Amino acid sequence: MTERLDWIDPGVREWDCTVLWSDPEAGIVLDRSAFYPGGGGQPPDHGVLLWEGVQTRIVDTRKGDEQYLIPAPGDPVPKAGTTVRGAIDDARRSSLMRTHSGLHILCGTVFRDFGALVTGGNMQPGEARMDFNLPEVPPGFKQALEDAVNAEIVADRKIVARVLPRAEALEIPTLVRTQDALPPLDHPEIRVIDIVGLDVQADGGTHVASTAQVGRVEVVKVESKGRQNRRVRIRIAD
Repeated sequence: MTERLDWIDPGVREWDCTVLWSDPEAGIVLDRSAFYPGGGGQPPDHGVLLWEGVQTRIVDTRKGDEQYLIPAPGDPVPKAGTTVRGAIDDARRSSLMRTHSGLHILCGTVFRDFGALVTGGNMQPGEARMDFNLPEVPPGFKQALEDAVNAEIVADRKIVARVLPRAEALEIPTLVRTQDALPPLDHPEIRVIDIVGLDVQADGGTHVASTAQVGRVEVVKVESKGRQNRRVRIRIAD
């Protein structure tokens, strides 16, 4: 199994590792990797592998029995046993970390103030949307929500990642904030993201260390998506 450096320290951007398996089309498996493979709405990382004076661009990840890093078409692919240096696209990852944490702040704020669960979501670097089971919203909801989210950012709350035994994690009442979703049934442990004092839920993505590192969140638009759902679009201000 590939060691998940992205979980151990989301600040890692470069590291040395060894190729365990490779195929130009199926992908490359490393013994240690900081590439986030995608999931939970967060896209996979981009970056490069540097080896023997050449580089292989990594443009995607395929999850299966292992994490398969997908090389750019036509790039050379290192053979199994090759020592390589991995490097993450820092600007993309850092933006996604801020965006993902911003979504968790949004989620925690909406749940606290309105009791609404998440029904869907998606993100790209610097912008995202989240859907809520929220049949009605009060007048001035858009601005009030933006103000409330940014108040949590200014509060500079710590954001802590923990891996808990499954039984212990399932005792957390707010573990799952997505409607009709459950943690993977076959995992003995569950990774939990805790925005201290605001939001605790199961999550496998990468995050900044405190809410202040997100920067200002702009609520761009609130849309109606059927009788029960509201879609909130946000942007992370530079």
